[in-house]
Amino acid sequence: MLSITKAFVNLGKSTSPFFRQSENILPVLITKWSTTSRDKHGLRKIKVYDNYWVPKKRKLTDDKLMKENKDFLQEVISERFLKPGESPLKEQTNSDRAAWTPESIRCGVIARKIGIYPMWTKSGRKLTTTLLQIVDNHVIRYNPPEIFSQSKHYKRSPNDPKAYGSLVVGAESADPQLFTAAYNGLFTEAGCMPKKKLTRFRITVDAKVEPGTPLFATHFRVGDYVNVRGTTKYHGFQGVVKRYKFKGGPATHGCTKSHRRPGCIGGGRKRGVWKGKKMPGLMGGRKRLIVGLKIWRINTKHNVLYVHGPAVPGVNENYVTIYDSYVNKKRHTEENPPPFPTFSPEDVDEPLPENMYDEDLHNFSDPSIKILEEEEAK
Repeated sequence: MLSITKAFVNLGKSTSPFFRQSENILPVLITKWSTTSRDKHGLRKIKVYDNYWVPKKRKLTDDKLMKENKDFLQEVISERFLKPGESPLKEQTNSDRAAWTPESIRCGVIARKIGIYPMWTKSGRKLTTTLLQIVDNHVIRYNPPEIFSQSKHYKRSPNDPKAYGSLVVGAESADPQLFTAAYNGLFTEAGCMPKKKLTRFRITVDAKVEPGTPLFATHFRVGDYVNVRGTTKYHGFQGVVKRYKFKGGPATHGCTKSHRRPGCIGGGRKRGVWKGKKMPGLMGGRKRLIVGLKIWRINTKHNVLYVHGPAVPGVNENYVTIYDSYVNKKRHTEENPPPFPTFSPEDVDEPLPENMYDEDLHNFSDPSIKILEEEEAK
């Protein structure tokens, strides 16, 4: 009981000088950490952590808490953290925010892949879209250029004079009792519940957002083009027929135990196997980026984006990151800028409609949204 109670009383603090100031954990930790893990069979991941990493999960113990102690911990959680959907920021006017320029780079959001869904245009053309739900996104921390430049992720071209900062965005609130005090301390400045997923986005200085700001699906607009990054489906160790679509050997006429073999992998005067040769190995489980996907529809009630195509990497329920695409010809313009630095309910006079469609798309009911409503009702 003392271990959990002490973690909440000293939430984000520790007697050790290494974690004494929780609000400065992200910029202070400079030491690089390297660990290896085997989460899936045959897949060995080497993770290198830099100045934003702290231990996340704590070792759970049976403290045999009574009901009064559990109720006390829930009161501490409700007082210290905000409820989902709340924001600690005061109302800001449009004059407090910078204006969008063609050189501005906004932050992105974290979403979960729901699945694919067909649509039709008014001309009768069929489209396949992927549903991405933005779940409880909040801005956790803003790192100015002088701090972000110390990170190994700060990649700047010599010909680029702009200074870049970073925004740490979190998704899906969780119970603070599942995490360490140091990890909970990362959310003290934002005032929101600890998040299951954290991602950092590189932004320009004029696109900074104060910690605690919620991010919705209206961060984008119908017709915008976005980039989606996710982790592909993991298949384990596979042969060349499934991994590289090889034809395989003959089925008959003397073929013995070589129907799905790759065939000759070398020979000649050069010894060994050439580098890059297609051979059996681990398939999937890699980071992939899909560029220039159009947003056909936005559901503002459940924060769902309908992006073009079925090729968003990953299986259903996987996390993906979404941000503006800057390689497509139909970019944002000064006459039609995006919500900058993000959408605010004070920007519109009337509430937005529940569904916003592209002008070429049919307006019809979506049964997938009904499934979300039934799950929320449960």
